[in-house]
Amino acid sequence: MRTVTPLAHGWRVHSADGRPIPAEVPGTVHTDLLAAGLIPDPLVGDHEAELAWIGESDWRYTCEFRLDGEDERVDLVCEGLDTVAELTLNGKPVGSATNMHRTHRFDLRDALREGANELAVTFRSPVRYAQRMRDELGDRPGPYPEPFQFIRKAACNFGWDWGPRYTTCGIWRPIGVHRWHTARLAEVRPEVTVDADGTGRVKLHVGVERTGSHELVATARIGRAHRETVTIPAGQREALLELTVGNPELWWPRGHGEQPLYEVHVELRAAEETLDLWERRIGIRSVELDTTPDAGGTPFTFRVNGKAILVRGVNWIPDDVFFPRITPGRYAARLDQACDAGVNLIRVWGGGIYESDSFYDAADERGLLVWQDFLFACAAYPEEEPLAGEVRAEAEDAVRRLAWHPSLVLWNGNNENIWGFWDWDWKDSLGGRTWGAGFYFGTLAEVVARLDPARPYWPGSPYSGDPALHPNDPEHGPIHIWDVWNDRDYEDYRTYRPRFVAEFGYQGPPAHRTALDGFAVSALEPDSPAVLTHQKAENGAEKLARGLAEHFGPVTGHDDWHYLTQLNQARAILLGVEHFRSLWPRCTGTVVWQLNDCWPSMSWAAIDSAGRRKLLWYALRNAHEDRRLTIQPREGGLAVAVLNDTGTAWSGEAQVERMTFGGAVLARTTSPFEAAPRSVHIGHLKADIARAVDPARELIVVTAGPARAVWFFAKDRLLAYPGPDFDVTARSGDEGSVVTVRARSLLRDLCLFADRVTPDAVVDQAMVTVLPGGSATFRIQHGPGLDPAAFTTRPVLRCVNDVLATHPAEPAVRL
Repeated sequence: MRTVTPLAHGWRVHSADGRPIPAEVPGTVHTDLLAAGLIPDPLVGDHEAELAWIGESDWRYTCEFRLDGEDERVDLVCEGLDTVAELTLNGKPVGSATNMHRTHRFDLRDALREGANELAVTFRSPVRYAQRMRDELGDRPGPYPEPFQFIRKAACNFGWDWGPRYTTCGIWRPIGVHRWHTARLAEVRPEVTVDADGTGRVKLHVGVERTGSHELVATARIGRAHRETVTIPAGQREALLELTVGNPELWWPRGHGEQPLYEVHVELRAAEETLDLWERRIGIRSVELDTTPDAGGTPFTFRVNGKAILVRGVNWIPDDVFFPRITPGRYAARLDQACDAGVNLIRVWGGGIYESDSFYDAADERGLLVWQDFLFACAAYPEEEPLAGEVRAEAEDAVRRLAWHPSLVLWNGNNENIWGFWDWDWKDSLGGRTWGAGFYFGTLAEVVARLDPARPYWPGSPYSGDPALHPNDPEHGPIHIWDVWNDRDYEDYRTYRPRFVAEFGYQGPPAHRTALDGFAVSALEPDSPAVLTHQKAENGAEKLARGLAEHFGPVTGHDDWHYLTQLNQARAILLGVEHFRSLWPRCTGTVVWQLNDCWPSMSWAAIDSAGRRKLLWYALRNAHEDRRLTIQPREGGLAVAVLNDTGTAWSGEAQVERMTFGGAVLARTTSPFEAAPRSVHIGHLKADIARAVDPARELIVVTAGPARAVWFFAKDRLLAYPGPDFDVTARSGDEGSVVTVRARSLLRDLCLFADRVTPDAVVDQAMVTVLPGGSATFRIQHGPGLDPAAFTTRPVLRCVNDVLATHPAEPAVRL
């Protein structure tokens, strides 16, 4: 049995008129040029325009490898060629590619020679190729002038409203030589189901490639107890092995159970020789998407093992502009951050890539559900050749590669393209030309039905489930909410009563240290060219300013601007998630835009490109708590929503108080509640609690054990905040520093920006509202040698009061 021998060393790359430089494979031309010192760091400062020539040039990669002895077959296996590639071996053509999302396999026998062989991969400019396809097929509408929809390449490579335009090329995934004979396993595709009685069934669809007419034997086993063998007669290329697992340990989403994984082995033999071996870990579980119409419209409910799941999700974009730099360790770290923020679903967005196996492995292990878009986003896509054939091959490749992952619960046809056809003035400009409908309602649906029938497919997001309905109708299926960020105040999230929200978001800056390093500045001036360079959203700076003015009034000074824009972002999404959760089971989930960033950016991310938590991350963790109290406006007044996303009932007695900012209780009551497992209990507040005498100086506080919710009667700019009055103490702790704040006045949204002291520092909580007489303790992890007192003063330690109070008081610092 022979495995693929990687070709990972000895590569060189050069442009048509340039000298060769060392190349890293997997890698990209941009990172090779950076490593050679020939270009500045593309992600620091503003270098897009001066580096545009890279994507407009042709590039040639070369390496030598030795091959001794003979085999029936010698194949070159290319897991990722980005994108328009011509391959030669010893000067003879051996293959070509025009799709970065596919694996390619090329037979090398006619070009091979004994001993040294020279492999060359020439990449033509993806920009020029896409432009040529546009000229041939006719222009199609899209959000940007770049013709990204005319090439099967990550759309975001051409720039997006959160990322730069660096159109890459290179051998971006592993490449190697596979020597084999007789037969190999061309495909092993598990189809996993669970019977009503709990029995697990695993159908293994096996495909083989042959060099002759030998009789073959395929044997499959799950663990040690379950085994099946079939004979594959001469000339036959497919087989089915069915295994039954009685009373299996089921795989569950995080928060609902454990994630046991079963080892699956498939061996291919001829006579007594083992020819090939396939080994993976699968989870046994059922998944369905319930869209059965009801009195309220069309639900969108994920059911795993028969149980409805409240989705607490985030959208995922590629974690780096240069994809080969996203390592397994980086995937693991980012998904751990998602789990720590209470996330249970990751949506892989359609303008990026099918992520590497390590991403889905990490999701399997953590119980993170994965919603996988096929790679179409925000544009009209031509359905003619050569794109039609590439789309089908790409979809089949993706489904075959990923179908065994238990975390994968949905294939989604596209991002916003059906919506675009309805609402974005496409119809007139298309003039009857194709726009992608044949893919979303035809090709992709057929591929999933044939190759992955146990997993749901949905034509697009947003989509209402019926071509006759508006695709972004809140009554039907998943919707995207972008009018709030673009045009309205974020409190208007409460005007929606959707069935499922697959995208909504609000912008904020990265962590302070990330911004200074990435923007290449010494201070963050919101209107400076350096900041605006990293703001890719249309009128993004104006929208941020509008949101600040609505809630905080005039904001001056870069420290206040940074704090309050991060806070506004966090509050917006906290409000949205809490509101949508309070509508369960009508609204069955939220998928916030977005978890991560690909470069230092003004963006919607919760984790910035350096891996630092923004305030939004802490807000998500709060909003996603298994058990949470939230105060919500309802018809007839305010109500307390008791959110219980656990498997046990939550009952108790909530204390409800209306008090002054000074801590004097004006009205008090207790309210018993009982929230059944996986449910929401709504309790309306009495009028004497819900109505303020002086809205500028009062708030409502609801507590039930450790859970607490607060309600302010007006926007911050209309509140009469007291000056911040508190004591702060700091000491060294086991892994860093511990800062304790004891309040003598109300402190609204107290935050500690630890990275402003040292870049590696991480604080355990943020956005803490402390009542008079209360306290908050922050634990900061950091390296040795720091004075804890550095974490106790502005601009590190902040609250809203120190910006908006009429007469802010200087805090008393006691160490």
